[in-house]
Amino acid sequence: MWQEYEQEYAEFIYYTPGYLDKEAQLWPVRAGRSVAKPNYKVGPKRIECYSIHVVLEGKLCLEYEGNKTVLQRGDLFCLFPGRTYDYYVLPSDPLLQMSWLAIDGSRVKPLLELAGVKPDRPYGEKLVTPRVRSAMDRIVGALSRVERWNPSVSLELQGLLCELLAGIIPDTAPVHADEPSSWIRECMAFMDLHATEGISVQQVASFAGVHRSYFSNVFTSQVGVPPQKYLQSIRMEKAKRLLIETDASVTEIALSLGYPNLYTFTRAFKIYYQVPPLVMRAAGNK
Repeated sequence: MWQEYEQEYAEFIYYTPGYLDKEAQLWPVRAGRSVAKPNYKVGPKRIECYSIHVVLEGKLCLEYEGNKTVLQRGDLFCLFPGRTYDYYVLPSDPLLQMSWLAIDGSRVKPLLELAGVKPDRPYGEKLVTPRVRSAMDRIVGALSRVERWNPSVSLELQGLLCELLAGIIPDTAPVHADEPSSWIRECMAFMDLHATEGISVQQVASFAGVHRSYFSNVFTSQVGVPPQKYLQSIRMEKAKRLLIETDASVTEIALSLGYPNLYTFTRAFKIYYQVPPLVMRAAGNK
């Protein structure tokens, strides 16, 4: 049901996934439609899932990690988990109108990457074809009719989600960007959860129940980077966010991310980003 809010007219729809959704590793969380008022602005905000926004009419400005881009009818953008975003309406005729869909599951990120939508470029221009718009409308419509979860609802939504994502993936998407196998995805989830506790590659291999060298070879071939670099990227991305978005000391950040001391963290950070932590903080707060 549409309602009037301070900055928009909007409809919000919520969904509780069942076991079939979780087994498919791809499910909706919530959805909605909105018409912006002239003062429309969202953020800074973070969310815990992936939220795909389709621009149906009008213009907006999306800001993320020090970057900004203008999006308009036919474009889409995605809010990635744990990252900070701002977006706001730009003067246009007609008014800004959007549909949005929050989804989750281990399959989401690699499928978005096939469409060229990634954390460092969380948008796609001219991706909203009639096929994509139709799929989005049908997903929102299906979710609005759900009164109680059942298997047929889950399967219907699975098909619509796959149709939506298939619509934004170009025919030229690289065939080598296959999704990691299920046990590697489980290892990635384990690493995402425990990277800041200073876990080692050996501990991840033990979690998987395989020899370290075998794990490293399979992980590298399927993910594209060695497991040690994957762990490091998680720590470094969190370190950057903590430096820019909080007032925590560098020592506090180092120890919070599993590094044994300030020197080890500072050295690793400088090698990774080519600048010391305090320089990164100063640049991010300008």
